[in-house]
Amino acid sequence: MTTGSTGSTFPKWQLALLIGTPVAIGLGYLYWRKSGDQGGDKLTKKRLADLKDKTISLDGDTSEAAGKQQPADAKPLTGRDLANKHKTDGNAHFRVGKYDLAIREYDAAIKHCPTYEATDRATYYQNRAAAYEQLQNWAAVIKDCTSAIECNPAYAKALVRRAKAYEQQQDLSRALEDITAACIVDRFQNKATLVSADRILRELGQQHGREAMKSKKPTYPSKQFLKSYFSSFNNDPIGKLVVASTEQKGFIKAKALFDSAEYEGIVAACTEELEKSESESEYKLEALLLRGTFYNLIACYEEAKQDLDAVIELETADKRLRSNALIKRASLAMQTEPDSPGECFKYFARAETIDSTNGDIFHHRGQVYILTDRMDDAIADFERAYQLCPTSGIIATHLCYASYRQAAQNRDESAIGRIRKRFNEILEQYADCVECYSILAQVLTEEQKFDEADSCFARALKVEPDNAQIYVHRGLLQLQWKGDIDEGVKLIKKAIQIDGKCEFAYETLGTIEVQRGNLVEAIKLFERAIELARTEMSLVHLYSLKDAAVAQVDVAKNMGLSISNIQPNF
Repeated sequence: MTTGSTGSTFPKWQLALLIGTPVAIGLGYLYWRKSGDQGGDKLTKKRLADLKDKTISLDGDTSEAAGKQQPADAKPLTGRDLANKHKTDGNAHFRVGKYDLAIREYDAAIKHCPTYEATDRATYYQNRAAAYEQLQNWAAVIKDCTSAIECNPAYAKALVRRAKAYEQQQDLSRALEDITAACIVDRFQNKATLVSADRILRELGQQHGREAMKSKKPTYPSKQFLKSYFSSFNNDPIGKLVVASTEQKGFIKAKALFDSAEYEGIVAACTEELEKSESESEYKLEALLLRGTFYNLIACYEEAKQDLDAVIELETADKRLRSNALIKRASLAMQTEPDSPGECFKYFARAETIDSTNGDIFHHRGQVYILTDRMDDAIADFERAYQLCPTSGIIATHLCYASYRQAAQNRDESAIGRIRKRFNEILEQYADCVECYSILAQVLTEEQKFDEADSCFARALKVEPDNAQIYVHRGLLQLQWKGDIDEGVKLIKKAIQIDGKCEFAYETLGTIEVQRGNLVEAIKLFERAIELARTEMSLVHLYSLKDAAVAQVDVAKNMGLSISNIQPNF
């Protein structure tokens, strides 16, 4: 599912409200929950190019002055005038690429400049740093920029240049602090600085996300999430398996736990089954598939791959077990390698070869086609899935949504009208399918039919009153529709009350607290979301949000500002 636009002109690092985010609450969550830039302006390559500095600017550079000669009878220059002459000569050398000569002139400018001329000295240090930058002497750049900032603490150009040097040295935390300070000095109006901040945040988020993933403890999703996830499989061989035995150990115990939604003991019970001898174990493959499924869901990805691959590679295994394992292997590939969907599609193709009558293959692959913006392929797969599973409201809804996206892209108003009518038919036919209400609500929100969207969310909550995701999305709708922050926060806090493991609720509430200037509280909320995150992609995103908030708090402290004074105007 695609991420909607908030209409903000600021990059996501400023933490604009998450309005227009995906509403998928079941299957789609795993595929596209973090797929887009949430709540920010997507800068095109052209716009990015326009923002780049095509020349290195020097402060106090006047080309005319560079060519003037002193009169023969003029008095020798001293003090500030002599320093300025050296600076002007340095700028002239800089413009023609003679950086070593430029540095000598800036050395002389600094030497002759009176210590009380702090602004001038800041300029000379900054210009010398620019020359060192051309020579890629990053340590010298940092040293001179630091001297410039000591002379002029609000020197945005020196802050930006030092941030670049820190970034080159992979000291991303310091780079972020400097670029944040520059943004504050510029009152968040300099687009080039904002783009640099966005880039540094992404790099730092990736660094923190990778580090956190290495030491990440297994975290079980909420029961509501797991219920929604498993409801996306119409042909789940484990769910449909009927076990006659009442023995409460091994796979029999795992199946009983699965049926009663007591998920946290399943991995141990499956392991018990797999430790049995071949003659004792009747459900070894089922145990591998179920354990691999839960390893995937709790982010033990290497263990998940081993279990699922063991089922996939056994050619004598039941084709339903193998195709189900391949679907989940495809999902795992998409989660761990979102920028390389080719591997994911290979698993789907293999599943289709093994069991072409399994509608789950086409349903799940259709989700990935939406994510990769291949609407024709998505529609074809959803149509095939619906033919094989004509009683599935979720598949009918996703088919309708893919058709809507295609019609919207083509600006086909006639088709959009027909699809809206089909949505209403689906709601009548599958009145207990929460996914139908939530996706239609997104469509209505995109069309700015906010009252109808709110009605859809209200109907969804009548079907599933304990669905935290719906409360979060309904809270976001209040913000976009009425600008009612109090009601939005109330609904999101209700989501947390219902489901303390709702990562999305903590993330969204943290974002709102940033907007309200409550950065310390926002950081706590982002930390809670990080504890619950299960994929590196989620961790990268959440750390970007947290790092941005931390940087603003630290910079405000260093600059002697109150946090409320550094927030940009939205």
